[in-house]
Amino acid sequence: MTAVDWIVIVIYLSGMIGLSVYLGRGHSSQEDYFVGGRNLPWWAVGISTMATQTSAISFISIPAFVALKTGGGLTWLQYELAVPLAMIIVMVFLIPFFRSLKLVSVYGYLERRFSPSVRYLVSFVFLISRAVGTGVGVYASAIVLSVCLGTPLWLTILIIGVVTIIYDTLGGMTAVVYSDVIQMAILLSGIGLCIFYAVDIVSGFGNVFHTIPPGRLRTIDPSTGLGDGGAVPFWAFLIGGLFLYTSYYGTDQSQVQRELSAPTTDETKKSLVFNGIARFPLTVLYVLMGITVGAAFELSPELRASVPYDRPDYLVPQFILLNLPAGVRALIFAAMLAAAMSSLDSALNSLSAATMRDFLERRIKKPSNPLLLSKLTTVAWGIAITGFAFIAGRMSETVIEAINKIGSVSFGPILAAFLVGVLFKKAHGRGIISGIVAGVAFNLFLWLGFEDIYWMWWNLFGFLVTSVVALVVSAIITSPQPEDVGDYVLNWNGILKEERHWVPTYALLIFYFLLMLSFMLLVQRLAQ
Repeated sequence: MTAVDWIVIVIYLSGMIGLSVYLGRGHSSQEDYFVGGRNLPWWAVGISTMATQTSAISFISIPAFVALKTGGGLTWLQYELAVPLAMIIVMVFLIPFFRSLKLVSVYGYLERRFSPSVRYLVSFVFLISRAVGTGVGVYASAIVLSVCLGTPLWLTILIIGVVTIIYDTLGGMTAVVYSDVIQMAILLSGIGLCIFYAVDIVSGFGNVFHTIPPGRLRTIDPSTGLGDGGAVPFWAFLIGGLFLYTSYYGTDQSQVQRELSAPTTDETKKSLVFNGIARFPLTVLYVLMGITVGAAFELSPELRASVPYDRPDYLVPQFILLNLPAGVRALIFAAMLAAAMSSLDSALNSLSAATMRDFLERRIKKPSNPLLLSKLTTVAWGIAITGFAFIAGRMSETVIEAINKIGSVSFGPILAAFLVGVLFKKAHGRGIISGIVAGVAFNLFLWLGFEDIYWMWWNLFGFLVTSVVALVVSAIITSPQPEDVGDYVLNWNGILKEERHWVPTYALLIFYFLLMLSFMLLVQRLAQ
């Protein structure tokens, strides 16, 4: 790292803080702080939502998976297949309820539909899983960034944590969204620069596909992941992924809170359509970066020597250090910092919102300064997550990998709690709690006892177990229902009328799914 590199990075970090100071000037209420006054443009919300998915780990690990990891290659594209279909479910069955209730914490729906106990349970699961997952993400990003920047690990964690806490606390959701837009632009520039320099190393794009081993150009693994040993099973990612993404975009506070920041329901749906369409091209860019950098790896003895056999994630950082000039190199490292902070800033704001609305405000009646308390809660979560990132290194590598599966243990059961509430009027709180406990326990049983069942299936199985148990318990054990339960259950006549003008868009998303699948099949055929 040269002085020029550090100047570029310092300017970027200072710019993020300055932007948050500017955007946070007009905040006077929690509505401003947590949902941007519900006045953020759909395109910014859409880009911000996508930026949150694009962590520093994505920038590093997707190309490494494509180029080097055992069993890797273009099969990574399977991760994206279910996204357009999941968006349709979220847009039809969930978003209209959340928007009509003017929620800040999405778990407020569960209290109005069922009981406070259901709200506490689901919100608590979100707080713990999101905090732990984010802390590990900061640690994992900092490991590689410390190599890139030549800084100690502890300092890299502090840079990510402290800068994000400052601009998130000062600027709230508005700063989160607009900083994510800037970070996405930087990230796309970084991807483009890596592809450009890698193609130059291999003397032209035409040589890339002749250099990469043919097996890595396979896009579809036709296995099921149900005991057949599939490493990246197509059916698990299509079916299990549908439930994972529906839960993530439709019931996870870190995503839904951003969706509630748009002015209207239609604007929110536009942001989701944007994600349903734009995520696949972004992943294609990541995959293309993996192919081109992987080709450079095959032809460069120096790069091959710099990437340890058991550390394929070092491929992109070492490629940047060895082949890119000062200044350009700093821009890409800034992109990696941007990606790491983009994941952290969203988590902090959503953790603060859920803590305030689901817990603190129910214990502290009429706080004298709720906006200040909200900001202090954001700082507290930031310190906790940054602190956890310091101790995450004491965990074994297998535990760190296992944490990535925690979401799939709970996503299905949590989605079931919302959809059973929306679709079945007779379901009640005790049934839902019983179902969530049963669904999570069943997934943990699969995790511990059935390693041959691929983890993506847990999203489906958890959803089914939770739904069945919830409905059976609700039918057997009578329980008082809220008087206005009808207001929180789907009215089919009303939904058909309201969604009529969106039918062409839903048809477009289905067509886009088929187009994605056709593209993958064509690539696989051409690669044979």
